Amino acid sequence: MAKAPKAIFDLECPCCHATLKVDPQTRAVLSHKEKEKPRAIEDLAAAAQRLKAEADRREEAFRKSFEQQKSHHDVLNRKFDELLKQARENPDAPPPIRDIDLD
Repeated sequence: MAKAPKAIFDLECPCCHATLKVDPQTRAVLSHKEKEKPRAIEDLAAAAQRLKAEADRREEAFRKSFEQQKSHHDVLNRKFDELLKQARENPDAPPPIRDIDLD
């Protein structure tokens, strides 16, 4: 008695979710179809707008940082002047305790 030919069956790969057509007699993969991946960019205009917004945000952050650096020198000078004034008003005061002095 001859065996009836077995039908080709489809499998889904557990890793990449591709569809495989397998012949049960030869145990060979007859065809392979990769899973269709969604497009990374659906709308080119929206993607370009998003990139422009990110560039604007970076430019704004850079401008803020630049302004802070410009005024940083003035802030340090004012702090120094204030501490110098305190030192001259009270010359007998002990120096403040630093973290390194506590070791």
